[in-house]
Amino acid sequence: MRPDVQWRLCWENELQLPDHLELSEFFRKTYEPTGAFNGKQFAGGRSWAGARPELRVIGRDVHGVAAHLGLLRRYIKVGDDDLLVAELGLYGVRPDLEGLGIAHSISVMYPVLQQLGVPFAFGSVRPALRNHVSRFCRKGLANILSGVRVRSTHPDVYLDLPPTRVDDNVLVLVLPIGRSMSEWPAGTLIDRNGPEL
Repeated sequence: MRPDVQWRLCWENELQLPDHLELSEFFRKTYEPTGAFNGKQFAGGRSWAGARPELRVIGRDVHGVAAHLGLLRRYIKVGDDDLLVAELGLYGVRPDLEGLGIAHSISVMYPVLQQLGVPFAFGSVRPALRNHVSRFCRKGLANILSGVRVRSTHPDVYLDLPPTRVDDNVLVLVLPIGRSMSEWPAGTLIDRNGPEL
């Protein structure tokens, strides 16, 4: 039986302190199993890890937050081309609802992406999630690019680390919104020019 999840689309400035606290707890519980550091990013009521989203899709059920997807419009550099995108990130599904899937979150977000008029939406995921995102790509709404490196700044300044990091082992998910996939620039390096969402 499919859980009764109600979806809410909200701009970042609409969230109140109780919303951030609830989302922080949701992300801590969702991300901690993938590594202790991943959960620590959400300590102290922080409901974002790197860049702060401007828009969120939040799924709720009788038990609280069930799923989340964040969006941030930004310019990225793909090869030599500057490109406006809606970066999708901060994706999470409560462990007891794993079958809910990314497709539901993106299907709620998709009309908003069209209204925003961005040419593409993009996100990056660990290779371990290939099967998870491949199911969504089968519907033809998205494409997975492998062999692409992604450079980002760290969300904070660390005296023992360089200011940027390059992820060599990620899958890039691209959703053509206002343009066709054939218009995505060629390049093996995406420069976020900021922290990951």
